[in-house]
Amino acid sequence: MADIQLSEDELIAVLRLQNIPKIGDVTAKKLIAHCGGPTAVFEDKARHLLKIDGIGTYTINGLHDAEHLEAAQAEYSYISAKGVDYSYFKHTDYPNYLKHCIDSPILLFKRGAIDLIGRKVISVVGTRNITSYGTAFCERFIEDIAPLNPIIVSGFAYGVDITIQKVAIKHGLQTIGCLAHGLNQIYPKVHAKYVTDVEKNGGFFTEFWSTSNPDRENFLQRNRIIAGMAEATVVVESAEKGVSLVTADIASSYNRDVFAVPGRAEDKFSLGCNNLIKQQKAQMLTSAADLVYLLGWDIQEKKTQPVQKQLFVEMDDMEKSIYEYLQGQGKQMLDSIALECELPIFKASSTLLNMEMKGIIRPLPGKLFEAI
Repeated sequence: MADIQLSEDELIAVLRLQNIPKIGDVTAKKLIAHCGGPTAVFEDKARHLLKIDGIGTYTINGLHDAEHLEAAQAEYSYISAKGVDYSYFKHTDYPNYLKHCIDSPILLFKRGAIDLIGRKVISVVGTRNITSYGTAFCERFIEDIAPLNPIIVSGFAYGVDITIQKVAIKHGLQTIGCLAHGLNQIYPKVHAKYVTDVEKNGGFFTEFWSTSNPDRENFLQRNRIIAGMAEATVVVESAEKGVSLVTADIASSYNRDVFAVPGRAEDKFSLGCNNLIKQQKAQMLTSAADLVYLLGWDIQEKKTQPVQKQLFVEMDDMEKSIYEYLQGQGKQMLDSIALECELPIFKASSTLLNMEMKGIIRPLPGKLFEAI
């Protein structure tokens, strides 16, 4: 059953909480939980609010300032006039992974055809100065992972962001752009030509009002949404001090998996990724198969009916070698398969993914594989 939208008074109360500088998302959630709802926060007495753990006079000073009410009413008028859709943090349409982040926004504005229910979600970030190596990886990664139909989240910015989102659309995947400004504008402006395609194949999220501009601090703030929305974050390319490394750190703080695409030691825009791997802050990602394997995704789970293996499936030499080994030895781990079939780990992993797609092997708990 769909959630009932917030009433006018409730939405204005949520907007007021968003607009008070001393009250962030963590504190706002405490207040709402304690008082029983957003409007009740402004109806309760100060002495009651001061009993909440972590709430002091400094925090609630200004709670009833007229400027915050007026700003909230003005933004509500904009939302109503433009028909802006939103997700409240207590509603079922709010991003599920993000809901579990303590500092997630209490309110997200959205547009497009976003459908998150029961879906796998991956965030992909990286340098604004994407190289041909990074572009090729994005193409290969999306092509290989497309059968699992995940949602691809990024920041709709230059470089890796727009590249991965365009490739996702090309392969029919839903993609979501997290913006660092209000929905009434697009930054960078040159990406306005992609807006319609994104909205038809996903959409946009932002916590920022129509009065917000794409200021530098907003980009850092929105990075927690990119990291929090997804089961895992992938860094494709990054300089040694790239902003995408901040997103990776946030994802790690949320106990989410972080992956980094390795590059040559001398490549400027691989330094950040190489350091993440070297410092054990990210797992090395050479193909979509690595992510599928390490996250324990089961490519068969999308099928509602058991599917018998085709009698005459075409297999190349590597696939035949692996299949015959699994038939003879039963359930085996990736390392054993690679060793016995004399294949590099990355090649064995990629081949196993292809074999899963053909329905001739299946992954099992404990990171095992077996022939079907």
